[in-house]
Amino acid sequence: MAYKTILVDCDASAKVGRRLAVAAELAGRFGAHLIGVHVRAPISPPVFSDGTVPMESVLDAFDQASRAEEAAAAKAFEAAVKAVPSKEWRVVEGFTDEALATAARQADLLVLGQTDPGAETRTPPASPETVVLASGRPAIVVPYVGVNSPPGKTVMLCWNASRESARAAADALPFLKQAGQVIVLIIDRSANDAHPPGDVTAWLQRHGVKAIVQHDIAPDTDVGGVILSRAADNRADLIVMGLYGHSRLREMVLGGASRTLLSSMTAPVFMAH
Repeated sequence: MAYKTILVDCDASAKVGRRLAVAAELAGRFGAHLIGVHVRAPISPPVFSDGTVPMESVLDAFDQASRAEEAAAAKAFEAAVKAVPSKEWRVVEGFTDEALATAARQADLLVLGQTDPGAETRTPPASPETVVLASGRPAIVVPYVGVNSPPGKTVMLCWNASRESARAAADALPFLKQAGQVIVLIIDRSANDAHPPGDVTAWLQRHGVKAIVQHDIAPDTDVGGVILSRAADNRADLIVMGLYGHSRLREMVLGGASRTLLSSMTAPVFMAH
C-alpha cells in the first residue's frame, strides 16, 4: 500500500498553514498527488428578519464573506505547496463534514486539523472524528498549534487487537515502514488482565517493521491520558490508533481515548475506523 493521493482540508482559519505544511511534506515524501479542498458553506438566509435590512443585502454580504474566505484559503494553499510537483485545488459547496467525507473517498489519506475552539470562520470547521467515521479513509489529525518536525520518525502504535486498531495499523504501514522507531503500546485494565501482543509484532516484522512493545496499566477512563503521557515519554511524533464510534453523534459514541486525544493531542494522530 502507498499513499498516492493525499487530500487536505483547507479552511480559512489563521492556523491552516501549519496543517498545509504537514500535507505538503507528506506529499513530497510519498510522491503523492496533493488535493487541497475548500468547503464553501451554502448560502442560508436567516430564519427571522425584522425587515430593516433587505434580504438581498444579507445574502450578498454572506456571499462576499464566503468568497473572501475561499481566496484566503487558496492563497495559503498556493504558498504551502510550491515545492509539491503534483497538486490541485478544489472548491466544493456543502456542509463541511459531509463534503470532506465525500471527497475523501477518492483519496488514500486525509490531512485534517484538530478542532480549534478559537478559530473564527464563516464555514464551521471540520470535525475530524466525523469525517473519518463517514469517509472510510484514514487521516492524520494535526494539532492546531502545529508541529516541530515532520511526523513519522518515532511512531507509537496503540494496540488492543480490536478491529479498529488492526485497521489503523494496516493503513499506517507506509509510516511504520519508514519510521526510525516503532513502539507498540498495549494498555491493560489491570496487572491481572494483561494481554500479550499476540502476532502483531511478527506481522509487522514480515512487513519489514521492527517494533518494541511497551505495556501499561490503566482503567478505561484513563487510557487517553496514558497514551499522551507515553507519547511524551517516548518523544513520539506520530500516534497511530483506531477511532471508535458508530454514528455522527460524536459526544455519545466516541470512545474515551478518542475524545481525549482529539481534544488534548500534543503530536499528530493517525486515525482509522
